[in-house]
Amino acid sequence: MRPNPVFSILALLLCAGSNAAAQDQPQDPVEALLKQPVKALLTVFELGAPHAELRDQDFRYLLGATLQQGPEYWGAKQYKLGLKPVWAMRWGKWRFSSSGGAALMGFGQEAIGPGAGASRDLFDNDRLRLGLGLRLDGGRGRSDEGVTAGLPEVRRTLRGRAYSSYALLPGWHLSGALSLDLAGRAGGAIANLDLSHVLYRNANSELLAGIGLSAGDSRYMRSYFGVPAGSPGAARLRQSFEPAAGLRDVNFKLGYTYAFSRHWMGFAGVGVSRLLGPAAASPITQQTLDHNAGLSLAYRN
Repeated sequence: MRPNPVFSILALLLCAGSNAAAQDQPQDPVEALLKQPVKALLTVFELGAPHAELRDQDFRYLLGATLQQGPEYWGAKQYKLGLKPVWAMRWGKWRFSSSGGAALMGFGQEAIGPGAGASRDLFDNDRLRLGLGLRLDGGRGRSDEGVTAGLPEVRRTLRGRAYSSYALLPGWHLSGALSLDLAGRAGGAIANLDLSHVLYRNANSELLAGIGLSAGDSRYMRSYFGVPAGSPGAARLRQSFEPAAGLRDVNFKLGYTYAFSRHWMGFAGVGVSRLLGPAAASPITQQTLDHNAGLSLAYRN
């Protein structure tokens, strides 16, 4: 005997209604907390807004390596080539990454990565992003040879960073950041302003160009470009130099990102920078025009 189609439709509607009713039943708060600990923990970080919508609660990561070439320090003639790890992690609005890791992991999903270190977006919509971050500044070690011989060591420190980016037009982004030495190790403050433009983009690749300007306060300039009076470095160079706050450099970058597959990412980039103001006038600056290049390969989940 063939089933009556009217009865079949009524049975399906009843099943759907019972499932919807079960989903509408309020959950026990203890049971919800036990079933969704990650969501509950992230809700705490929403600063008293338990019903605020959270994006991208899934955990994502990226692991790889990058081959980099660049000057030993700002204004040096000597260049170094090295292989370094590149990595990134994202959990909701929290991000942790090495230099270049955030941009690789965000390819195809985010316009601009927030940079190296730990960071968290405080506000983000289709055009504007605001956030805070922390990162380790490697400083500059003491040297017994070369132009920086006899100069004080610039100690490693912890930097706090406030960043923002704004979409001016489709494919155009203006971003800025202010970085402060939180440990009081004479690292000073650095400000950056960057304009980037997508020259080409499809489903698997992107060609991005950018121009940037950076400046430092007097403490930062003295630490990285100064020659303290009475130091062995001043005696060797036969002069001292105490720079004031000012521009550090203007730079141009070109980067190409390619997705080999859903998980494997590649990146090739080149950059040129020109030292300005007190940085260019420093006696330890051997050349004002620097260049750098990098090649990366990484896996993301």
